[in-house]
Amino acid sequence: MDKWPIGVFTSVDAGLGVKLEVAHELGVPTIQLHAPAQQTRTPAHAERFLKRLNELGIALTVVFGGFEGESYADIPTVSRTVGLVPPETRAARTREMKEIADFAKLLGCNAVALHIGFVPHDTQDPLYLQVRDVTREVCDHCGQNGQNLHLETGQEKAGALLQFIGDVNRDNLFINFDPANLILYGTDEPIAALKQVGRYVRSVHCKDGKWSARPGQDWGQEVPLGQGDVGIENYLRTLDSFGYTGPLTIEREIAQEPERQKAEIGHAVRLLTELREKICGKTGAV
Repeated sequence: MDKWPIGVFTSVDAGLGVKLEVAHELGVPTIQLHAPAQQTRTPAHAERFLKRLNELGIALTVVFGGFEGESYADIPTVSRTVGLVPPETRAARTREMKEIADFAKLLGCNAVALHIGFVPHDTQDPLYLQVRDVTREVCDHCGQNGQNLHLETGQEKAGALLQFIGDVNRDNLFINFDPANLILYGTDEPIAALKQVGRYVRSVHCKDGKWSARPGQDWGQEVPLGQGDVGIENYLRTLDSFGYTGPLTIEREIAQEPERQKAEIGHAVRLLTELREKICGKTGAV
């Protein structure tokens, strides 16, 4: 695969991603997939989906886990409901994340990812230790499948994420770096954070956002790529500086406006293609 193929975040039955056909229409050669609902995570569905990917000439790079009951309505709600942190849903979600990893294996995908949730800052907090242990459990299951687990950035500063990865102490635990999330959550400056955690980055999102007036208390604003505070060219140059060559996966979370979503993803494809050629020279197809 050429350096920095363009990607897009997709969904087959639900979630925030675009449909597979939109990726094909836009000429995008790679996707990350939001894991489908439990009833469709079957060998038969996997076989059909793989056949469709092959027909379209699209490569699957990461399968993302997500869970019923998660809400991104506001930052306190995210803290209460998202990932493997909430104790009341942790056991069921851990089982489901392992099932998602097994489905990804059926799809021949060697990377799964998730938002793990708001991990406590105090490394001696019993909740921190519980989340550390359950992350080890998921990593070990993924390891048996020959897979890596990628933690999505956003809810923690780079230093805290490094601390957590070190404490989990598994050689298949990495990062899916989303620069806009750090702005939207108000947690960290994305380029500085990327420089800190770059050695663990194995997949990325290309997304943009603007800081809120009260970072960390209110949501920032997600905006079309290139129109926010990330600094997309600087972002790509920083990725280049530590040798990242994987897909540049566009995520634009406005699924309720499909035509606008498609148009803005098309804009992002063109922008990333131009910047890639500027930074790296021509690298083949989109």
